[in-house]
Amino acid sequence: MEVIVLRSKLALLFLFAACAVFLSIQATDIKYCDKKANYIVKVDDVEISPYPVATGNPTTFTIKASTDQVLTGGKLSLAVSYFGVKVHSETHNICEKTSCPISVGKFVLSHTQTLPALTPPGSYTLKMKMQDEKKHELTCISFKFDIELGSFMSI
Repeated sequence: MEVIVLRSKLALLFLFAACAVFLSIQATDIKYCDKKANYIVKVDDVEISPYPVATGNPTTFTIKASTDQVLTGGKLSLAVSYFGVKVHSETHNICEKTSCPISVGKFVLSHTQTLPALTPPGSYTLKMKMQDEKKHELTCISFKFDIELGSFMSI
């Protein structure tokens, strides 16, 4: 009898843990900057973990994409807007965010960021551009994400 109760409790614990993981990861709707463009890199999904983003805590943006050409390098540009006003931008070497060369097929880019504790809560838009080494645009997308007050509340 005790074994059945223990198994039930473990199953319930596993279910709660699985739900917590699922709820803390957000797949977001993406929009291409130019709907008519035939980008070399096609973005399949963007996951934000944990979600919503909490100030003062690390957040990982995972971009799942595919390409029909081998990519040997380039740059990844990120621009963040708050109520339509650009509030932050940064540029990275693509090979710092995924292993290069990028083979034909699916690949993943990952970027982790810790937002300052004083970042205002609200809805933000991130615009991401990828360019190859010759500055040809490989893709351009945007998506929205929300920021909540995080560790600032515990200071």
